[in-house]
Amino acid sequence: MHRRSAHERQPQHPYPHPYPQPQAQARPAPRATAPAPPFNAPAARRLRAALGMEPEHVAHGMRSSYGLPYVTPDLVAAWERGAVSPTGPELTALAGVLWCSAGELISSPRTLREHRMAQGIAAEDVARAVGLELSSYLRMEETGEWRGTDRQSAALATVLDLALPELTTVTGREAKLRDLLGSAVTTRWQAHVRPITKLLALDRHLGKQAERHLDRRLLEDVLQEMHTDYQGLMAATLTWANGTAVTDSGDAGRDYLDGIVEHFWSLVRRTAPY
Repeated sequence: MHRRSAHERQPQHPYPHPYPQPQAQARPAPRATAPAPPFNAPAARRLRAALGMEPEHVAHGMRSSYGLPYVTPDLVAAWERGAVSPTGPELTALAGVLWCSAGELISSPRTLREHRMAQGIAAEDVARAVGLELSSYLRMEETGEWRGTDRQSAALATVLDLALPELTTVTGREAKLRDLLGSAVTTRWQAHVRPITKLLALDRHLGKQAERHLDRRLLEDVLQEMHTDYQGLMAATLTWANGTAVTDSGDAGRDYLDGIVEHFWSLVRRTAPY
């Protein structure tokens, strides 16, 4: 498995001296189907400085080695200020010039495409590993809608090194998980153990990655604790007077439900390595 496509190769050396700038050229508009990944501007600035480079050196490298003639020092500086984010191809080129992986320039990847870029893996390699046609895989990246089978989802977790929370997000299970958790804490949590287990249980396809499986007993403990916490939160202010209790408990309950997925994974992480 190659880590970069041919057009993603790094330059042979960083650029120690400034270079003359060509006449400015119009920057092509990014495609609507390829949103820019979340860019870590401080990391880009730090990596450039560590190489002893200036923005003009970076711009020259991106123009000469990656065929991006519109990149100027001002554009590089704008990226580093966080005023604008590089597109996917620009991020790949920037990583090459800065002698780092694209993942080092991405902050908290969430989408399928962002996770792939963070790992520095070509799209064709991911498609091959999960058993999809490249065009089908790229369509899933572009639309953000994963349509793979459970077996393909498990293969995706392996090739992109996704923990269970990340796999749940990129395969589109997070919204369903949110609904199930909300019902579990507001009604009988016992009735939701099986559907949540089914939603998250990919272990039968994970092989050596079976640690990503959420143990049923652990799930029961977590749901029971969340149910107790939520019900206690809702009841905590009911002894207050003057009608304040209803408003306060309602606000607290909504806040809890808004962050219920994050709370769920935080409780899971206490006893499981996710």
